[in-house]
Order: sequence, then C-alpha cells, then structure tokens
Amino acid sequence: MRMPRLVAVAAGWFGLTVALAAAAPGPGIPGSVAARPAATGPAGYSVSALADVAVRPGVQRAGRVQASPPATADCEKLYKVACYQPAQIQQAYDLPSLYARGVTGRGRTIVIVDSFGSPTIRNDLAVFDQTFGLPAPPKFTIIHPAGNVPAYNPGNSDMVGWAGETTLDVEYAHVIAPGASILLVETPVSETEGVHGFPQIIRAEQYVARNHLGDVISQSFSATEETFPSQAAAQALRGAYQLAATNHVTVLAASGDSGAADLKLDGSTYYSFPVTSWPDSDPLVTAVGGTQLHVTATGKPATPTAWNDTYNPAANEFAVGNAGPNPLAGGGGRSVLFGRPGYQNGVKNVTGGQRGVPDISMSGACDGSVDTYGTFGGAPAGWSPACGTSEATPLFAGIVALAAQVAGHPLGPVNPALYRLAAAHARGIVDVTKGDNTVSFTQGGRRHTVRGFAAGPGYDLASGVGTVNARYFVSELASAVGH
Repeated sequence: MRMPRLVAVAAGWFGLTVALAAAAPGPGIPGSVAARPAATGPAGYSVSALADVAVRPGVQRAGRVQASPPATADCEKLYKVACYQPAQIQQAYDLPSLYARGVTGRGRTIVIVDSFGSPTIRNDLAVFDQTFGLPAPPKFTIIHPAGNVPAYNPGNSDMVGWAGETTLDVEYAHVIAPGASILLVETPVSETEGVHGFPQIIRAEQYVARNHLGDVISQSFSATEETFPSQAAAQALRGAYQLAATNHVTVLAASGDSGAADLKLDGSTYYSFPVTSWPDSDPLVTAVGGTQLHVTATGKPATPTAWNDTYNPAANEFAVGNAGPNPLAGGGGRSVLFGRPGYQNGVKNVTGGQRGVPDISMSGACDGSVDTYGTFGGAPAGWSPACGTSEATPLFAGIVALAAQVAGHPLGPVNPALYRLAAAHARGIVDVTKGDNTVSFTQGGRRHTVRGFAAGPGYDLASGVGTVNARYFVSELASAVGH
C-alpha cells in the first residue's frame, strides 16, 4: 500500500503518454503477453532509463502502537475502527478446517520481496508467533541476491517504510500458511532514492525463479503505469515474470490502495483520472485487491465487501491523521500498458480490450486492520495495526502455498485457473457484490473525485473474481492448475 504521508518518496516527474500493448499470447505461456523489443526509436530503452520510475512500499502503518496486541474491541474503542488478530483472519477464510487435515503449507516456500527489509524481523516474527501460539516457520531464510543491503538507518524514512512493509508481509503470509518456509529477499536500494530499485528487484526475483527457491512470490509494491516513459520501458522489466512462469512460480502483486486513482512520481500528487499500477497489471502476475471483512454479532464472518475507507472519517483519522476524504481503497481498473490476456476473454464485457485488475481480493480495509509486531528503529516499537493490499497480497500468498501443498507441486501462473473457477461458480470463489473504489481528495485547493468501479455479480474492477473460502478454494485451485 502506498500513502504519501507515511512513506517518503523522491523522484522527478515527467509527463508521458503510454502506448497500449496488444495482448498476443506468448508461446508456451497461457494468457501471457508476447515480449516486445525493449527499444523505441534510435536511442532505445534500457533499465537504466527507469531511474525516475518510483516503486513504493505499500504498508499503511499508522503509528498507533501498544504494548500488547489490541483486540477488536480495543481498536473500536481507541480508534473507532475494527482490527483483527491472526485467529480471526484464519477463521474468516475457514482455514482451521484445512489445518485439521494437515494442510498448513508444509513443504512449500513463500518468497517475500522487499527493498532493505527489516533488521529486527527474525525476532519480531518470533514474538508474534509466541504471542498468538503460532509455530515458527520450518525455515526462515534471508538473502541478498542483488547485492548487500546497506546498514539500517532509523533516520531514513524510506528504510523505515520498507521495514514496516516487511513486517506485515512476513507475519501475515505466515499466519495463513504456518507450515510453509519463508524466504525473505532483501534488495539494496529503493527507487525512492532515485536509483535503479526496480531493476534490482527484478534481478533478485530472476535469481529466485532460476534457482527454484520458492513456490510463490509476494510483492507489495508498485508504480503507477503512467510513470513509465513507454510501454517498452515496462517490457524491459518483465524478464523475472516470464522466467517465473516458465519455472512454475506463482507471482502476486498488490493492486494498490488509492482506489481508481494513484500517485505521480512526486509521491504526493494524485492523478485526477482513473489509472492502474504495475507490476500488478502484468498479465503474468496475479493482482490482489482489497476487501473489508464483516463480523456478525455472534463473531461469525459475514459476506465481505469491496474495500473503500475513503469516506470513513474514523478510518481516515486512524490511517492518515485527518477526517478526509483521502484515497483509501483497493486499486482496480484497466491497464494502459497491456491488452486483455486470453484468460480474461470471458469478462471482456468488463475489461474491454485491456488487461483488467484486480484478479482476486483479500482482507485489506483499514477499518479491519491486522495486528503486527515490530521493533525496528525509526518507529515506535510494539503492536501496531496495519492495512491495505499490502496485507491482502501476503494473505493470498499463503493461500497459494496451501494449494501447492495439496497439489504436490508449484502452481505457476494461476490466473487462467482463477477465471475458469469463477466461470464455473466454484464453491471456493466468494463473489463480492457490494462496494466500489471511487475516491476523493483535496488537491490544488479543490476537491477531486476519481470515479472508479462498482463491485457486482461476477468479475468486476473493484474486487476481481471475488475472494475465497479456503476450505473449498485450496483444493479447487490445486485441481485446476496443472503444468
């Protein structure tokens, strides 16, 4: 999740018009977009031309810290928003029924990719697990395949933002798949320093895919598509996803937290028209949007809605520090970089000729945050609620790990299977039919509203195909995906 107030970004803005790419399937990779030459004009493009494309961590960590993990009633009393602990999240997706059968992600590895990482993540995860009675992951490995990470500087807000992102990613992927191993891939730079963060992230992910180090890659960062100088510039960064598809690695990315809007390169100015972000818009990537969980008076999960806290004053006060409205909603819309992939032909009435995002959604609402534990410098140590599609993405990574255990092998790209299951009205797909991702904000002295997309029956650009009931979805996905 990306919020300009909480995550410092620095880069120069340059205007551009991005060409729409045709959606010709690549050879041997279902639903892919054919690779194109990474050059337009005599000078061409290379990854070095992308120094100004800002990749930003997405976590919404509001700085509301307590000495012990707040219960839902605590958050409702203190912040007037709900928050949830791991057991509630597990119950929301009917996971205990799977755990009882030994489906915990055993034998699978979830890959978390973040710039800088967190210097305290090993200890923080151990405290988190002990507090909530979770087992330690069978293996927790940290690697730096793109170069050594510089020493952590608590005075560097960029590093602090990535540490918060890392904390949320690791802890909640583990909540869903407590039996899976975790591989944390830390890269040495962030694009927010004006250097080549995206290429280093891609290089690290290529290393993971080439060496078969994990089953599913979770990415909770993105850049607005309009910030790329051309479609060819984005194509220059697609190598990791093409390699992952060839090697049967599932790749996920958060759809963003600004609803139908998103940020320009300055990290604080919003586009005033609907936009989407990359890498979630890449056809080889599963875009994970956000839902809001609802709990009945008896504590049972009720039907979720598309996440949109934009017009919720309490959620705005909690997450941003004012009554709003501020963009606080799951990202979704039509790509300007990629045409419609084959697996979305059945929903072309919604996507038109373009790639539509998200593909699926999980819990991400700030009025429904999750408790995280972190002690990294530069932020208050302790228990802090966090939210956004940065939460939703590692949650779905855990689901994929469970399905890979059931299948007995990595799943690879899952988007074709998701759309087949939705078309067949599979029991594990929970349709999200209420909510939208329209957002409003004040900019340049006046209020702007970016009209988004409404959730409804079937596929939509607010929630994708919907969300999941893991009791059924895990086995359905395992059966639907083959090599």
